[in-house]
Amino acid sequence: MALDSVQTSIVPVPARRQRETQFGLLWRRFRRHKLAVVSLWVVAAFYLIALLAEFLAPVEPATYSARYTYAPPQGLHFFARNDDGSLHFGPFVYGYKTEIDPVALRRTFVIDESVRLPVRFFVPSDPYLLAGVIPMSVKLIGPENPRDPFYILGADRLGRDLLSRLIHGTRISLSIGLAGVTLSLFFGIIIGGFAGYYGGWFDGAVMRVVEFIRSMPTIPLWLGLAAALPKDWSALQTYFAITLILSLIGWTELARVVRGRFLSLRTEDFVTAAQLDGASDWRIITRHMVPSFTSHIIAAATLAIPGMILAETALSFLGLGLQAPIVSWGTLLQDAQNIRTLATAPWLLAPGVCVVVVILALNFFGDGLRDAADPHGR
Repeated sequence: MALDSVQTSIVPVPARRQRETQFGLLWRRFRRHKLAVVSLWVVAAFYLIALLAEFLAPVEPATYSARYTYAPPQGLHFFARNDDGSLHFGPFVYGYKTEIDPVALRRTFVIDESVRLPVRFFVPSDPYLLAGVIPMSVKLIGPENPRDPFYILGADRLGRDLLSRLIHGTRISLSIGLAGVTLSLFFGIIIGGFAGYYGGWFDGAVMRVVEFIRSMPTIPLWLGLAAALPKDWSALQTYFAITLILSLIGWTELARVVRGRFLSLRTEDFVTAAQLDGASDWRIITRHMVPSFTSHIIAAATLAIPGMILAETALSFLGLGLQAPIVSWGTLLQDAQNIRTLATAPWLLAPGVCVVVVILALNFFGDGLRDAADPHGR
């Protein structure tokens, strides 16, 4: 009688839960972390901007107009009240008028709200390749009259549109973080995996190398390696060199994580069964051990991307990373090194705001993945 009552109290597991994969369980737990879900959308939005940079940017990043140096942000407006009290609808920006600063005796731009310059969506433009592949000849937004000034986020010291440069810089900065972490994943999984699987002298040698690299001051090491790059290299060669430098330094933390997991997994029953079945070491590592903690690797990689982005931004800001004509958040922040410039053009700090937002979003996203991948979490 007691046995029947125990059997009737057991709640059957739904069939959907029985068939749920590891990634399904990870996603179900991740969705409970509301801040991480919001951060995922923020990160996805930034990477979408990076992918569609040519379409979203009103002009090419190198386009300049010496007539509008340090022009203030116009903003984008959709309605305004006319002098007779009626409402004016439609996207537009206000024009500029010039004034003479009585103290510095230099020309400054002031927003003239009496002049409204019409703005259109999906405006024709010069032909270009979207993401370097798809031929297009239309931009998302632009002035109705191509000769009208159009600086939603303002202009820099050469009269270049900051919004367009910021959008193109998003592609460079985020792609370096993604490419650097991809290379770090490769080095970390291979080196750390073999160190944890074989152990012995190889494990000891790898750990000593990891400890030596991690004991060196990061900023001077980056500066030394970046300064060693030849000055006659092209922008593309410098881009790949900076990515490789960041990867050669960033693989150590992931290698330690992978090595620790392999040390605990190599004595598990499924590894012993694969060895008795005659599977090669490479197959055991790639087909059995690595997939068993893929979620942890994804979480670790997500948390490593902010470090890569910050490293590139710091190197470029100091003039030892990417250089013109490459546009990245770090190279854009070089214009914000002068206090006098910031006092007259504070909008040049917009790339720094993007760095802060992306780093926070990636950290929250990584924390959510790490909590979802923790088998001991609730």
